Amino acid sequence: MNPKGKSRLPGFHKRSPAKRLEEISQRVSKPGFGVGLTVEKADAMIENAVGVFRLPLGIATNFMVNGVELLVPMAVEEPSVIAAASNAARMARVGTGFLAQADPPIMTGQVEILDPAAGARERLENSVDEIAALADSAQPELVSLGGGMRTMDVRCDVGGPGRLVVHLHVDCLDAMGANMVNTMAEAVSHRLAEIAGGRPGLRILTNLADRRLARASCAIPFTALEREGFPGKDVAVGVSAASDFASSDPYRAATHNKGIFNGIDAFLLACGNDWRAVEAGAHAFAARNGSYSPLATWRIEGSDLVGKVEMPMAVGMVGGASTAHPRAVACLDLVGVECASELAQVAVSVGLASNLAALAALSSEGIQSGHMRLHGKKQRLPADTEGIDSE
Repeated sequence: MNPKGKSRLPGFHKRSPAKRLEEISQRVSKPGFGVGLTVEKADAMIENAVGVFRLPLGIATNFMVNGVELLVPMAVEEPSVIAAASNAARMARVGTGFLAQADPPIMTGQVEILDPAAGARERLENSVDEIAALADSAQPELVSLGGGMRTMDVRCDVGGPGRLVVHLHVDCLDAMGANMVNTMAEAVSHRLAEIAGGRPGLRILTNLADRRLARASCAIPFTALEREGFPGKDVAVGVSAASDFASSDPYRAATHNKGIFNGIDAFLLACGNDWRAVEAGAHAFAARNGSYSPLATWRIEGSDLVGKVEMPMAVGMVGGASTAHPRAVACLDLVGVECASELAQVAVSVGLASNLAALAALSSEGIQSGHMRLHGKKQRLPADTEGIDSE
């Protein structure tokens, strides 16, 4: 990661938007914060464009990920999300900060084969080299940069004896990889069906990117968790108990995980990434053992509260809105990440911070106290206010 300066900005929330923008703009080399998305550029990005729908863009402060100070851009309409993440990051940095890792950027394409003949699996497994060469030929630029198909799996009797599914595992480098993987899956589907003695069905990536996991952890001393009227140890005990509740009950786990995505979605949206794909993969991952479970857990270890999160994180630094949207380009520049792996590490750290903020509030004054206080501070403007959508 490329440090952009300190992430502790005391009094930042008290400044005017113009003063905040001036501070942030000094840390980036891209002009996107002042440019935004024009209707003409929107028309090139989607079909039937009629305008630009703008969301508030804010900055979460105090983050430290793997020892690097980070400012985190977040695009979100809900009050308290940015303040909560900033507060949790402030607590975490008193301890270890966020320690994060990410797996190599392997995405999986699925090719469905219907009515395979006897011995199909063995024949397919003996054709890996041929299929890899065929798949790679469909993405020569990716291969020239060092990516491409790595391995292949064959799953038999998926839902019954008439369906076989081949998984192509592709190194997508710094791209999210959906278009790459889909192209490769389509390129090999007829040959796979021919080898299997069946016929091709669906061919598309899976968003359950379980070979592309990201994880983050933090250890926070009890003293950093103190809130007005609530000793730090009591807050830690409450957060741990709330984590246990989520592990025991899918109804609670769903809301527990929503708190994680308060941060992740807002961050990925600001950075022009497909937050819908990440959510789909994470929720499937949470249910992989047959029951829906929390993605993040919290436990007391000695005099520390220790949090951990792990989930699929298919994100990219090239292609799509991350390249086409001027503000997304500027946001990526502000964060200072230099590859998709680093972007994934920041994303899960933001998710863990957002989860901590929610659980700490639930375990002390209650979630509505701070949330509604900030909600009430919003200035309510009529939808047709002049200048509200001037870009």
